[in-house]
Amino acid sequence: MKTLYLDCGMGAAGDMLTAALLELLPDPDGFIAELNAVGIPGVTIEKEQVSKCGIGGTHIAVKINGVEEDEAAHGHHHDEHHHHHSGMHDIKHIVHHLSVPERVRKDVLGVYTLIAEAESHAHGVPVTDIHFHEVGTMDAVADVTAVCLLMDRIAPDQVIASPVHVGSGQVQCAHGILPVPAPATAYILRDVPIYGGGIRGELCTPTGAALLKYFVTEFGDMPVMKMTAIGYGMGKKDFPAANCVRAMLGETESAGDIILELNCNVDDMTGEAVGFAMEALFAAGALDVYTVPIGMKKSRPGTLFCVMCRPEDREKMVKLLFRHTTTIGIREKAYKRYTLDRSMETVRTPYGEVRSKISTGYGVTRQKYEYEDLARAARENDLSVSQILADMAKHN
Repeated sequence: MKTLYLDCGMGAAGDMLTAALLELLPDPDGFIAELNAVGIPGVTIEKEQVSKCGIGGTHIAVKINGVEEDEAAHGHHHDEHHHHHSGMHDIKHIVHHLSVPERVRKDVLGVYTLIAEAESHAHGVPVTDIHFHEVGTMDAVADVTAVCLLMDRIAPDQVIASPVHVGSGQVQCAHGILPVPAPATAYILRDVPIYGGGIRGELCTPTGAALLKYFVTEFGDMPVMKMTAIGYGMGKKDFPAANCVRAMLGETESAGDIILELNCNVDDMTGEAVGFAMEALFAAGALDVYTVPIGMKKSRPGTLFCVMCRPEDREKMVKLLFRHTTTIGIREKAYKRYTLDRSMETVRTPYGEVRSKISTGYGVTRQKYEYEDLARAARENDLSVSQILADMAKHN
């Protein structure tokens, strides 16, 4: 399984994550050229090789109209009252006009939604009234866009990160002096393992926190993995410890994992109610949900609900089954599951970019185009999905 591990022992910020992920690519200069062509207004991005505590890595410099701003600890600004403050509407307008795939545009807006919700909570105002003092300027848009593009390019099957070092002390921002972690950062990092320490300063910015929260699938120790690439993304400020995010890309073994099957029988639900319950379970992270027609007592036709989930999601799924079905009892059984390793690659076709899922392992390899991309191409060109597939086969 293609695994990305992020070492956040010195926190995280958008520019550091960008630089660390950039070092994982075979052609980082080519990617920088692509990034500078996506159309972020007035922004140019450069990379430079730097050293922290004797470790070489990459630092990302964002220039706005040719000028690199005076950056704080990790390259983000906390005294930005002299800049134009962007609201969520402005961010959406900028992102809508970027030359990036639609899925990347969705990721960028997803990250900014986390930031907006956090700023809203911290300042006690509606999301629609939020102005991004710390994260709304063009350099932060560049950071978020760069990380989203890099994650799309690397396409890991899972992203694991260490507990996040947030720093300690206080930080100067547009509203005054705030404790570390800043309120917005602390709000974003709910349910994420974090810690402080002897290093005074802000190690994790709101942008860095939102990117971790959006992309990381699990926080914990580094898994057993065979590494294929290592990247060091350097912050601008110097600390006693190397001020960097370390990204490690590699393969983890798929030795089988444990999943749970939750079952219940119902005989008094409509088809619409059954469908709604299935949608709610899928939305909450169920691995699979399916129903089987069964005969129940008193010769009544009924429905068997089967929900496959991870052990850590058991309580959530049980609550949803009781909430959305009429059952009064649920059965549980554990299974060991073996899966093929999955990766995603993007194929350029006459109908635009189409994602292809590749599954490998146990001596087999399978490839299948993503249905949603095929359906989009079919709708846009008034063709059937089978016609799209046949035409793509001719051009391969």
